[in-house]
Amino acid sequence: MPFANFKVPENTLTPKQKEEIVTLTTELYVELYGERARDNTMVLVEEVADGGWGISGNVLTLAKLGEAVPTDTSGA
Repeated sequence: MPFANFKVPENTLTPKQKEEIVTLTTELYVELYGERARDNTMVLVEEVADGGWGISGNVLTLAKLGEAVPTDTSGA
């Protein structure tokens, strides 16, 4: 079963953007493995709490990253 796990900062993607990640990732696996992969592909988009991740030993926050945060949760 193809599996993809995306970890993103909390509240940085709209529901529509998450849907797009799932759709495009599934399509990529179908391109690679053929149509048989579609029904078995699992895509997990996990939101990590602000300050709950880091790079190179530094804890990152949205403030440090310049807060490119869409707040629309309606999915539009």
